[in-house]
Amino acid sequence: MKETMYRLCIELTNGRWSSYLIKKFACSRRSRFIIPSFAKVYQINIEEMEKQLNEYRSLHEFFIRKLKANCREIHAAPGEIISPVDAVIEDIGKVRSDCTILVKGKSYSIHEMLGDEKTVNKYVDGTYLIFYLSPSHYHRIHCPATGTVTNCWTLGSKSYPVNNYGLKWGKSTLSKNYRSITEIQAEEGNSICMVKVGAMFINSIVRSHKKDRLVQGEEMAYFSFGSTVVLLFEKNTFIQKDFPSLPYPVKIGEVIGEHSNVDTLKAQ
Repeated sequence: MKETMYRLCIELTNGRWSSYLIKKFACSRRSRFIIPSFAKVYQINIEEMEKQLNEYRSLHEFFIRKLKANCREIHAAPGEIISPVDAVIEDIGKVRSDCTILVKGKSYSIHEMLGDEKTVNKYVDGTYLIFYLSPSHYHRIHCPATGTVTNCWTLGSKSYPVNNYGLKWGKSTLSKNYRSITEIQAEEGNSICMVKVGAMFINSIVRSHKKDRLVQGEEMAYFSFGSTVVLLFEKNTFIQKDFPSLPYPVKIGEVIGEHSNVDTLKAQ
């Protein structure tokens, strides 16, 4: 019953016009007056921001804010992989042989998520990580490992919440929401698929990199609202860090794991 009511409420409030009006307000100069309250409610670290609160011309501009230089330092050794976002790691697991992942007790189709059978097959029996970004997080996305962008594509249109309730009661949010997908061939030879999943209302994802080669930690894109990033690794290519428990908070630059051939890389 709760799941049915949740989906009904979301459908009634997540229409084209409601999304349009919310986006229009968030981008308007009038929205700048609620920035101080927004920052206080979500306990945003204003000391890290590139600008002062009163310098942002709209809530949207504040939401996609940049940080001061060197706020997120990278201390990864050769072969190590960093978190691409400030977020909470909600789940880690294996892509099952039927091309699904199990998140919060719910099965999601990788076929639906990626929309390309050739790409899907590369990640069967591989590892997935789910990163959730709340409204309090910095919303720019950075490269987890140095490498070359081999493919970029977008799928979906409408988006639903990707918070705990959305993952638990929503209808295939990770595999059906609007999503921007980037596949990277890491220097180590392994492929990493990054699925940037749009969130409810303002489901835009802006690609900010213009080149095919990216350096670890370099900015790739940004969300216009809270959302989720899914990282996919090929079979036997990723060794995850030993996290004490999940959910686990991480920041950009923090090591989340390493390529499986990391010992060879360190010896070079």
